[in-house]
Amino acid sequence: MTTIPFTPSPYQAPPFSQIITMDGQSYLLSTAWNLAGQRWYIVIADQNGTVVLNRPLTGSPSEFDINMTFGIFTTSTLVYRTDTGNFEVGP
Repeated sequence: MTTIPFTPSPYQAPPFSQIITMDGQSYLLSTAWNLAGQRWYIVIADQNGTVVLNRPLTGSPSEFDINMTFGIFTTSTLVYRTDTGNFEVGP
């Protein structure tokens, strides 16, 4: 599992981005603030820039995993821990 701190910056566009590996391929994980919804959204795009996932950031408690990429990737998972403020990419 890879742990990535979610540290958005008001001076960058997008405010947060990180290369992650899902099912053996590289993807760009980025976030955007939705003003109307007052929440963060995550976007995962492949190396060609094709968006494969765009959804609200959903936090998981420490005792339970909410895989935000369920049904998109076969073996890899993406969890956001609300208590630590970290993304967890597995396996």
